[in-house]
Amino acid sequence: MSGAAQRPGRVVAHYGRSALVEDEAGALSLCTWRRRAGPVYCGDRVRWRPTAPGQGVIEAVEPRRNLLSRADARGRLHPTAANVDRVVVVVAPRPEPGGLTIDRYLVAAAQAGAEPLILVNKWDLVEAAGAADAWAERLAPYRRAGFPVLTASAHTGRGVDALRRALAAGTAILVGQSGVGKSSLVKALLPDLSVRIGALSQASGQGRHTTTTTTLYHLPEGGDLIDSPGVREFGLGPLEPRAVQAGFPEIRAEAAGCRFADCTHTVEPGCAVRAAAEAGRVPRVRYEAYRRLLAQVAGRN
Repeated sequence: MSGAAQRPGRVVAHYGRSALVEDEAGALSLCTWRRRAGPVYCGDRVRWRPTAPGQGVIEAVEPRRNLLSRADARGRLHPTAANVDRVVVVVAPRPEPGGLTIDRYLVAAAQAGAEPLILVNKWDLVEAAGAADAWAERLAPYRRAGFPVLTASAHTGRGVDALRRALAAGTAILVGQSGVGKSSLVKALLPDLSVRIGALSQASGQGRHTTTTTTLYHLPEGGDLIDSPGVREFGLGPLEPRAVQAGFPEIRAEAAGCRFADCTHTVEPGCAVRAAAEAGRVPRVRYEAYRRLLAQVAGRN
C-alpha cells in the first residue's frame, strides 16, 4: 500500500509515538507520523496514508483551531487535545476541589477560545451531606459571571440528560482532578462504551485501553466527547495579565473604567476593578482568585 493516496482522518486516541486515526468511514488505523508533521494530539484533523491493513502514517496535520494545554509543576506545557469547542470542568465533593481549581480551567478554556461549562458530579453525595445550599453559594459567583453550571450524578443518572443535551454539538472535553468521576460520566453518556473500548484496544494493539489515554468518542445524540486523564492539579503556563483576565469576564467588564489601559487591577491608582470589588459588583472571592492566579503565573513569565 506504499502507493496509496493521502486521505483525511481524525486522531481519536494518542499513544506516545503512535495514534489511532479514524477515517471518514469510521475505520481505525494505528499510525505513526512524519517528523515534519508531528507531534499530533487527540482531536487533530490529519492527512494520512495507509501502509498496511489497519496501519498508516500521518503526513500532515491540518491547521488547528486551538490546542488545550496544561502546565506541570515546572511550568512546562503538556498539550491535551486539539480543536475543542467546549471545556467541561468536572468537580465533585470528593475529592474536594482546591481553591483555584475551577478558575485555572476557566482561564485555560478562555485561552483556547472554547466555551466553558462547570459540572458538579456526585451530586447525590452533596445532597446526602446536606451541602446543597453551601455548594449553591460556592457556585453563585460563577453563575453571576455568566458561566453555565450543571449538577449531575453518574451514579443515579440525575442530570445526565441535561449534560447530554449540552454536548450534542461540536467537540467537548471533560477535564478535572483524578477521582471526580469523569470515567463514570463517560459510561453514563455512552451505553456501548465497553464495545468502543474493545474496538480501540484491538485497533491499537495495546491489549487494553486505560484512563491514562486521551480518547475521543462520538455521542449517540450528536457531538463528540474527549475524555482526558485526571490530574492532581491543573497548572497554567506563562501568561500576561490580560490572558488571566480572559477567564474573569466580570473583571473584564469593569476594566474599561480603569485609568490605565495596562492596569493589572492590583496596585494601580484609579483602578475600576478594585473599586468594583470593594463595592460588591465583582464578588470578592473572584477578585481574590484573580489576584492569586496572576501572582502564580507572573512567576513563570
